[in-house]
Amino acid sequence: MAHADLLKSLGLGEFNSGTYLGNGEWSKTTDAGLIEANNPSSNEVIAKVHASSEADYERMMERALAAQVAWRNLPAPRRGEAVRLCGDALRRHKDALGTLVSLEMGKIKPEGDGEVQEMIDIADFAVGQSRMLYGLTMHSERPGHRMYEQWHPIGLVGIISAFNFPVAVWAWNAFIAAVCGDVSIWKPSPKTPLTAIASMKICNEALREAGFPDIFFLFNDAGTELAARFVDDTRIPLISFTGSTRVGRQVGVQVAKRMGRSLLELGGNNAIIVDQTADLKLAIPAIVFGAVGTAGQRCTTTRRLFVHSSMHDELVEKLVAAYQQVEKRIGDPTDPATLMGPLTDQASVQRYLAAIESAKKAGGTLRTGGKVLDRPGNFVTPAIITGVGNDCEAVQTETFAPILYVMPFEELDEAIAMQNAVPQGLSSAIFTLNVRHAEQFLSASGSDCGIANVNIGTSGAEIGGAFGGEKETGGGRESGSDAWKAYMRRQTNTINYTDALPLAQGIKFDF
Repeated sequence: MAHADLLKSLGLGEFNSGTYLGNGEWSKTTDAGLIEANNPSSNEVIAKVHASSEADYERMMERALAAQVAWRNLPAPRRGEAVRLCGDALRRHKDALGTLVSLEMGKIKPEGDGEVQEMIDIADFAVGQSRMLYGLTMHSERPGHRMYEQWHPIGLVGIISAFNFPVAVWAWNAFIAAVCGDVSIWKPSPKTPLTAIASMKICNEALREAGFPDIFFLFNDAGTELAARFVDDTRIPLISFTGSTRVGRQVGVQVAKRMGRSLLELGGNNAIIVDQTADLKLAIPAIVFGAVGTAGQRCTTTRRLFVHSSMHDELVEKLVAAYQQVEKRIGDPTDPATLMGPLTDQASVQRYLAAIESAKKAGGTLRTGGKVLDRPGNFVTPAIITGVGNDCEAVQTETFAPILYVMPFEELDEAIAMQNAVPQGLSSAIFTLNVRHAEQFLSASGSDCGIANVNIGTSGAEIGGAFGGEKETGGGRESGSDAWKAYMRRQTNTINYTDALPLAQGIKFDF
């Protein structure tokens, strides 16, 4: 499908409004800046987006606040029905939206389609969750009293998403927040505004056709002023931020200053441990996809590999051979034959080269890859580096690129200690057929990450579990399990159904 036809099928054109104001209205502002959506495969402009103005922001906020008053009073199962309609609409547009994700972000078409499927899956999950917003009942120490807790909508939820998952992260937050009774305001990455606009058009049209009020709002900032205002806005009790640790630290501080809540999904420096019993038929494809998928631009990308010394050389040889096969299939991410697309921009390419050079200066050996391809776009070859220590600066730093550092170990305790000895704590995995090793890895003295897997890789988390990590990864949790509680406020209730007024802890207060 030609780019113009693809855009048209999703309600987009050469120029697009970047602000959804509510009431079926998109802003007509054209003087607040122009955002160019680039194709990282060619660095050509796909389309342009008119940025939001300060007046747009205020009008959007006013309408969002008004919408939330109505939305919070709708029964939760009814809210679930609204999200179900969004999921159905995404099913109808999966192919086109998946292609746009691939075109604008650069991940291969199957991954783009998979990201839209993730939106559909979280919509289905949220529909079920809408009937399971459970509280607890507690026994009171006072006779004739009943205690229980309930969960209420928190209000407005601000969502700031990153370029690498330009639509799924929004859905993780917005669909769960919606069934919780919240209204969401989205500020997408300036690198991927088109997928955000398309998603809003798909979902809001489905809501309007069924008579539901607006619950999803959008703005695009040409600079950083509106984004900073967004983070500081006291009308938004929760800011969910996905992005770098550096920016996330600033967001967390600013939101804390105003006594708001922040849900932070930040960097990952993820490792796989391969012990001497590992099944390499499982380990090798998991390592390759984990390290090469999305051109290494996932927060769950496999960046470090610890291999038992008895298998180190054999596994490195097998990985080099696999990487060389991937190299033959680097190219246009919308081509079904492609296995790896481009990095997002030239700055990412330079960071990739700088990390490799840093590792080499620290004694590392580049076993394969490490090249910039001489073609339009931001294409590089995935790299494997051996001979570096875990404390090397390049290894300790999360470089958003396909670079894998391979290190040997002798004892499992040593491997776990190295895995944990980084500032980040998102995802981890072990490949083993030894149940003792698996259980040690999953124990309190094992992996310190928010995600710990056995015999599967670090990348590709399912929506049913809570997603997030520890340390500099931010501590937030999104998606499944009980992550819905982040979007609500807890209230403890005590009811006295007697004619007496006993106080707790046996306190007497007679007058």
